Amino acid sequence: MRPSLSRELQETNGGTSYPNTEEQRTRSSPVKNRGAQPYWSLLMRKHLEQGAPREAIHSYKQIRCNGSYGLGLVPLVAKAWASLALLGPAKSLHAESVKFGSDHDVVVGTSLVGLYSKCGDIGDARRVFDFMPERNVVTWNAMLGGYLRNGDTKSASCLFEQMPARSHVTWIEMIDGFAKNGDTMTARRLFDQAPQEMRNVVTWTVMVDGYSSNGEMELARAMFEDMPERNFFVWSSMISGYCKRGGVKEAEAIFDRIPVKNLVNWNALISGYAQNGFSDEALQAFSRMEAEGLEPDEVSVVGALSACGQSGSLDVGKKIHDMIKKKGINLNQFVLNALVDMYAKCGDLTKARSIFDGMPKKNCACWNSMISGFSIHGQCKEALEFFMKMEDSGQKPDEVTFLIVLSACAHGGFVDEGLEIFSKMDKCNLLVRVKHYGCLVDLLGRAGRLEEAFKLIKRMPVEPNDAVWGALLGACRIHSNLEMAEDVLKDIRTINCNEDSHDDSHYVLLSNIYAASDRWEKAERMRLVMGYKGFQKVPGCSSAMVAGCEGWGL
Repeated sequence: MRPSLSRELQETNGGTSYPNTEEQRTRSSPVKNRGAQPYWSLLMRKHLEQGAPREAIHSYKQIRCNGSYGLGLVPLVAKAWASLALLGPAKSLHAESVKFGSDHDVVVGTSLVGLYSKCGDIGDARRVFDFMPERNVVTWNAMLGGYLRNGDTKSASCLFEQMPARSHVTWIEMIDGFAKNGDTMTARRLFDQAPQEMRNVVTWTVMVDGYSSNGEMELARAMFEDMPERNFFVWSSMISGYCKRGGVKEAEAIFDRIPVKNLVNWNALISGYAQNGFSDEALQAFSRMEAEGLEPDEVSVVGALSACGQSGSLDVGKKIHDMIKKKGINLNQFVLNALVDMYAKCGDLTKARSIFDGMPKKNCACWNSMISGFSIHGQCKEALEFFMKMEDSGQKPDEVTFLIVLSACAHGGFVDEGLEIFSKMDKCNLLVRVKHYGCLVDLLGRAGRLEEAFKLIKRMPVEPNDAVWGALLGACRIHSNLEMAEDVLKDIRTINCNEDSHDDSHYVLLSNIYAASDRWEKAERMRLVMGYKGFQKVPGCSSAMVAGCEGWGL
């Protein structure tokens, strides 16, 4: 049988003896009263409210360096470590609690349960829970939330049935937890089982959000309309839910119904517009929000900068950057990523690189933005060099990184490099998707290696889509290979007989190949086939910056 967690922690903490009696615990604790250090408590709370957990931890370390130990500060430092999800410091904090006997305190014990579960160590969270001499409903809720957060819905259900008492938070944890794990049916069953006195606006909101987050907007809408009262979050959840599945008009209709719009509601709309490529609308919404007297925050500017990057609106992006500086908006990871992405997409690679180099922490998203910026602006060699720097930095590339780099290789003619990079996906334990194969087909096709590209499509473990076939047909046109183009079209016709595909671009390409080869009769016949099948050419479109436009809009 495994020894108790407390005993293990004593050993890792220098063999400190465990204070078994109340007298020993009192004698070993320099500060026993939670209210003994109100200044430090207020300071740590302030750091946590401002999203600065490391500063809160630094304050706690100062107290410990002075030889003090504040019982009431343990839950605060536990919350700080939990937000960073670092298991090593979590164990050290627990060992310290064992040393001073504060782990017997119900508030400290509950904090440790939450800390371990948020660090992903659900086993030790349960052992702390089991060894606690006293538990309240908050303790049970913390353990319940830990199971659900780590995807163990079965254990959560068992614990839920054993609970001596339940609060409205218990029901919220269960409904929200099951919904977040994709089981909206069980979440709804729990919602229906919840006693009437336990159902408040938050209970309704987490159920609506559960449906919305899982893309079940019809069910979300039905429950939303039945709500006896609504908070600002549920309005935003509905807007985000519709935008995630492309329902911008429905999102706008919901937004227009909000009686009093706050910053969170506006942010949901701005982000939703940006996610769906409605860059003009996103910037206009940003301008309207400011006109109504609301101060933008980090989420607002990230959405607006994303819209600027999509539309290539460098001047507007610069204005937003200046506004960020002027208003002192926090330059967190998301804002810095958005700035790098905006400048890179708009072609100001020097400024993008300057911000990138000054970032204290670089994640995969900002590396991708820089590599993509070089690639889309024709600097494919620099894109490859940046990819190598990313590898040397220790940052693991993701699926998007490989997609960007393979595209850069295709456009820059770096065939051997592209093939080598493609082989690295398996080493990185990344799933090779049809888009990656499409880039590889394009890479080989542009280089004139049409037979290799065709064989690659034939042996792909995933079904080739229209984009993959289109890449090969495009290469056939570039290299005037009529025979292969006809073979490719035969395969496409076979697939289209079994699938509901209506992409007419392949017929256009083949018609152009015939025309380029002076096969005018066949080219005309292909056009007639397109007309008979009812295919239509998608019209092109352009965008323009209008001088003298008001606000942030275009």
